[in-house]
Amino acid sequence: QVQLVESGGGLVQPGGSLRLSCAASGFALDYYGIGWFRQAPGKEREGVSCISRSDGGTYYADSVKGRFTISRDIAKNMVYLQMNSLKAEDTAVYYCATGPRISSSLNGCIVYRADYWGQGTQVTVSS
Repeated sequence: QVQLVESGGGLVQPGGSLRLSCAASGFALDYYGIGWFRQAPGKEREGVSCISRSDGGTYYADSVKGRFTISRDIAKNMVYLQMNSLKAEDTAVYYCATGPRISSSLNGCIVYRADYWGQGTQVTVSS
């Protein structure tokens, strides 16, 4: 049974940093691609960053390039999202999601490609 549990969200000032963690169980990280998605109030859920299962290639949405870094620890079955230089527009519920169709390729980090979702963790960027 696939399970994803996110942690690490919170309130941070603009310009600050947070590291989100996703504990995965029921599958191996080199079996499925995995990624981070977010949903801001009144907006559709969107892909933020994904990592491919095989070569560990990464994808970033343009809005977070150069500020966010996705990584995985295959031995611990953990995925992380390091978020730096946070902005108010990064405020959202962040979800970890996985599935066989998730990858770092073009159109591989899209909501409908994910089959399994975590419960989400709130990130609020505000002064």
